[in-house]
Amino acid sequence: MIGTVRVMTIEPDTKDWTWVLQRPCPECGLDARSFPRDGIAGIIRVNAAAWHGLLAGPGDHRLRPAPGKWSALEYGCHVRDVLRLYDQRLSLMLTEDGPQFPNWDQDATAIADRYSEQDPVPVARELATTADPVHHLYDVTGIRHTTQQ
Repeated sequence: MIGTVRVMTIEPDTKDWTWVLQRPCPECGLDARSFPRDGIAGIIRVNAAAWHGLLAGPGDHRLRPAPGKWSALEYGCHVRDVLRLYDQRLSLMLTEDGPQFPNWDQDATAIADRYSEQDPVPVARELATTADPVHHLYDVTGIRHTTQQ
């Protein structure tokens, strides 16, 4: 007898995430308005290290905790790819006047790149190496969050 595979899909994210600049996130509590500007570079490295501990540790990182929620592996892949995206976008901001950022569909990327099938240990390593250039851009170039507090 051949078993069936149940595919769980995630509802595409259509939120306008810019609201996090005006009010705290009710899910994680981050208040971007009060986050110290000079702390951005450091938190990038701290976050990447935390992902390494999670994804390289024991357990099945592919398991989704609930319907509609990504697994730790899928979130790790997403964070890695966001760091890659920010490296590109920050570099454009530093080298061009009025840069245009191409749209990035996180859900399409998760499907196309098969986030749920990637190996967690290399993803953890990639998170660390991908965080380095973004950390550098914030730390060395002095990019700062510019919204009024």
